[in-house]
Amino acid sequence: MLVLYNKSQKIYTQLFKQHKRAWNISKEDFLNFPKGSLGHHLGVFYQEKDFDVVPKLENHDVFHLITESGTDIQDEVAMQYLLLGNGKVSLYQFAMIAIGTFLYPEHFNMYLKALSKGNAMQKFHDLDFETLLNIPLQEIKSSLAFDLKKHLNHHNLTTL
Repeated sequence: MLVLYNKSQKIYTQLFKQHKRAWNISKEDFLNFPKGSLGHHLGVFYQEKDFDVVPKLENHDVFHLITESGTDIQDEVAMQYLLLGNGKVSLYQFAMIAIGTFLYPEHFNMYLKALSKGNAMQKFHDLDFETLLNIPLQEIKSSLAFDLKKHLNHHNLTTL
């Protein structure tokens, strides 16, 4: 499935991200952002994982950082569930969820927890993270961590 995921990324970008602009920042340039910033953490992420920046899919790597999602294939599927819970909807996402759930049903509880986590977080899937690269990652994570109003409504509560 990892090979399918890697190959499908390129096709997905060509078909569905034509309108999106690449950030044109190299993984080395990310390391020049202030320590602790989202940009610097992205550079560290690319360096530690030995990943390259995939133009037009930079937000996906930010999602890993702010949701603390791993990069194993089951974690990638879980992150798609998390994004669904956060309100993101795409054909590619549904395909990843369907195929991943079929191939890795033993992780279904993890996927449901990810869905719930995404639902409880402030909406973030459509933010322009390029404009936030100088902001401390911890600040961004704290501001997105939990949507109390959504949590209360989900549990039919009006006050704590």
